[in-house]
Amino acid sequence: MKRCSSFAVLIVTMVVCNVWADWPQYLGPNRNTTSDEKGLLRSWPAEGPKVLWTFALGPGYGGAAVSKGKVYVLDRVAGEQDVLRCIDLNSGKELWSYAYDAPGKVSHRGSRSTPAVDGNRIYTCGSFGHVYCFDATTHKPIWKKNVWKDYGGSKVPTWGICQNPLICGDLLILASQTKKAGIVAYEKASGQVRWASAALPGNVGYVTPALVNIDGRGQLVMITATSRRERGGRSAPAGGWGDGNDGEIDGVVLGIDVKDGKTLWTYKGWQCRIPINGVTAVGYGRLFISGGYMAGSAMIEVRRNDGRYVVKELYTTQEFGTHVHPAVLHKGHLYGHCTTNSRRDGMACLSVDGKLKWKTGRSPVFDKGGFLLADDLILSVDGTDGILYLIEPNPEGFKKLASADLLDTKECWGPLALADGKLLIRDQEQIKCIAVR
Repeated sequence: MKRCSSFAVLIVTMVVCNVWADWPQYLGPNRNTTSDEKGLLRSWPAEGPKVLWTFALGPGYGGAAVSKGKVYVLDRVAGEQDVLRCIDLNSGKELWSYAYDAPGKVSHRGSRSTPAVDGNRIYTCGSFGHVYCFDATTHKPIWKKNVWKDYGGSKVPTWGICQNPLICGDLLILASQTKKAGIVAYEKASGQVRWASAALPGNVGYVTPALVNIDGRGQLVMITATSRRERGGRSAPAGGWGDGNDGEIDGVVLGIDVKDGKTLWTYKGWQCRIPINGVTAVGYGRLFISGGYMAGSAMIEVRRNDGRYVVKELYTTQEFGTHVHPAVLHKGHLYGHCTTNSRRDGMACLSVDGKLKWKTGRSPVFDKGGFLLADDLILSVDGTDGILYLIEPNPEGFKKLASADLLDTKECWGPLALADGKLLIRDQEQIKCIAVR
């Protein structure tokens, strides 16, 4: 039986993705919000970078995956259907689409997730738990499941199912977060369930499992929600099981064995009522955890000691707390959008040892917008105003190189994608392809 528990599989996956020079999944080739592309523009003309094409979409927050000159987006139509769209990267023409019925509405309507492309197959997970594997040649489903309903889920969480498919070797991994299963590993070729973990401690959140290396071994890191009030007494709606029986319970950060779904370690020192971001791996067993709703951030170190994993908390801080997107690591510093529903901290820079270097506050506010790192540059969207920024990541201060007003609606919160010098950004009505090289 094939397994993906070794770090070697993780490295092979990264190398293959980099050869493509694409953005085949959520958070990019290595799932760390970073691209290896070089030669990006260091300045833009007064009118901004060239917009190569614009394609109309329904409302939502799902990002694009790019593979071999094709853009894949899971769109949402009128609260009735999910639609996988395949768009030509160079021309912006739709090449094909596939729609399936998925009726229902959630708070902040629209799409939620980014597809994952693996060879000739495209994997998606919709707002109501529908999991599909598509053939890129026939444009038809190969198999389908429901990661929520198949495990006893009833009413979906407040903001829907927000899972971005994760490919690990011969497995497709998603968090079910029901009372019957925490994380599910499907055989990516057939859709058969390889394993389903026990229910996770804590309440339902909106985090996708992250694949990290701890002491040469690949493992999944998952974050669940607490039912506590925010710091300062402010309350916020929980994701919940959907049946009103959440109770008072702590959330956890936990490591899970990829080969069988067994829990390897847990950490309860950081709590978030509505976690959305996954962890950022910093190296040497260190994991950076961050969230909104006054959760702040924590740095932990996970080590194997006498055959078991132990967790050490290195620090916690209220000076840095990303709401929607995980922090990105660059030369010993973490950068992220730290405006939340409770604070207006804008973009912030934090050293890996927990020292706040700077924050932009309201100028710019960078409210929940997507961003990525490439060629020692940060490309970032202000989620409120739809302005695209070109930024030099520098711990000495915020260094804006250029900006352009490119999007038209509020809540421009979708993750960005970069492939072949083309940047994909979206708002509530459209996706745009921008030349940045």
